[in-house]
Amino acid sequence: MAFGTTESIEKLAAEIGENVYIDIAKWHLYLRDAHLHTLLAERFLPILQSGQLQESKVAEVLQNISVKVGGGKRDIPLADLLPMQSQVHLMDVLEEYQREL
Repeated sequence: MAFGTTESIEKLAAEIGENVYIDIAKWHLYLRDAHLHTLLAERFLPILQSGQLQESKVAEVLQNISVKVGGGKRDIPLADLLPMQSQVHLMDVLEEYQREL
């Protein structure tokens, strides 16, 4: 991975980690604390660089990331853990990042 790409992933991951959260029993767990922000940045950066950001692609990425809960007893798609407001924040972060590219 090139330095510029690593730097880009870290910048995007920081934005995602600070602005997007999962909701567990009305507790907001930000993705940096859940250690999911870098994974999302790695998945979204190629989409952003291609200029092909669409809500359907974002939803597909979120659906394809499994989050282990209960000590690994169960996997839940990340899409099911993000409340609508958090999904809106994610789209805002991604759109802003794409504009800066």
